[in-house]
Parts: sequence; structure tokens; C-alpha cells
Amino acid sequence: MKTYGYVRVSSRDQNEARQLVAMKEFGVPDDNIFMDKQSGKDFNRPSYARLMKKLKPGDVLVVKSIDRLGRNYDEILEQWRIITKEKQAAIVVLDMPLLDTRSNRDLTGTLIADIVLQLLSYVAETERAFIRQRQAEGIAAAKARGQRFGRPAKDRGEEYEACVTQWKEGTLSAAQASRRLGVSHNTFLKWARAEV
Repeated sequence: MKTYGYVRVSSRDQNEARQLVAMKEFGVPDDNIFMDKQSGKDFNRPSYARLMKKLKPGDVLVVKSIDRLGRNYDEILEQWRIITKEKQAAIVVLDMPLLDTRSNRDLTGTLIADIVLQLLSYVAETERAFIRQRQAEGIAAAKARGQRFGRPAKDRGEEYEACVTQWKEGTLSAAQASRRLGVSHNTFLKWARAEV
């Protein structure tokens, strides 16, 4: 029987330290900690796939929180089923002691864990939906206030109008105009075509 830990952060700039500390405090050996720095939007996660190949009946998989297993209710439930039923391994969710399948493997213990899992998975998915909704509302409100997003528009320079006019007349090529303005050929064409 081996104990494994799975750590996932959603992006390269998020810090996995909190999850790693929790794994070490639980006693997961460093060599048995698998980590992905990738969104949970799909299960194309290399470390997770390697972990699933290693997991044997009687092993224990430790995660800090249930949402490390997937991005939505259905995925979390499916991974839970694969690990506990197909792999016959135990799961320990550190943030939720009720989700510890090492003990109480009788019918009542399994039923309680399944109910709590479904409830927590639903709450996690609902919270993500609320976050997306709040982000969309915040962006819409900022745009309504005139706030701009993305890179600032590149200054077209004093010669821009003359270059566009000459380009439209056919006396200046797009390549010549882009060199005069100090921008790429594609940038000049994008600007000029927007005015046609």
C-alpha cells in the first residue's frame, strides 16, 4: 500500500506551496507527489495520467481539496468513481475530513462520503459559475465606464493619414507605407482596411 499526493494549480503563475506543505504534513513522500500546472478544464494532464497508472488497490490518494480532481461536478464524480471503484484505492480530501475513504468502508460510510462528495462538487461548480458571472458583469461595467482592455493602441504617427491616402490612390505600396510608419506590413494593412 502506497500513499500518493496530487497537486494542481490552474496556471503557471499560481503557487503550489500551500498544497505541497499539506502533502508533506500528511506524510506523502516527495517522490509520490504528482503535480500539474494546468487548468482543470480537461483531463489531459500528464502528471495526473502517470499517477492514475501507478495507483493500485489499497493505495491512498491525497488531495488538498476536492476541486483538484476536476473542473466540474460530473468530472469530479467520475474521477472519484474511477479511483474508489475501478482502482479500489482510497481518497483523502484534506480540506474535508468526511471525505476520507480509508476508514468506514462499510455501506453507511460509503453512503455518507458519496453524499458529501456530491454536495461539495455541486457547490464547487456553482461557485465557479458565480465567479465567471461576476467577472463578466465586472468587465461589462468597466466597458460601460469607458475602461479599455488589452494593449494600448499603437500610435500611428503624423504621416499615417498621408500614407493611407497615397496607398488608396495606388501611389504608395503597403510595404512602403509600413516602413515609413515603422510598423509591420500586416499592422498597416489592418489599420488601412478598417477605414475602407
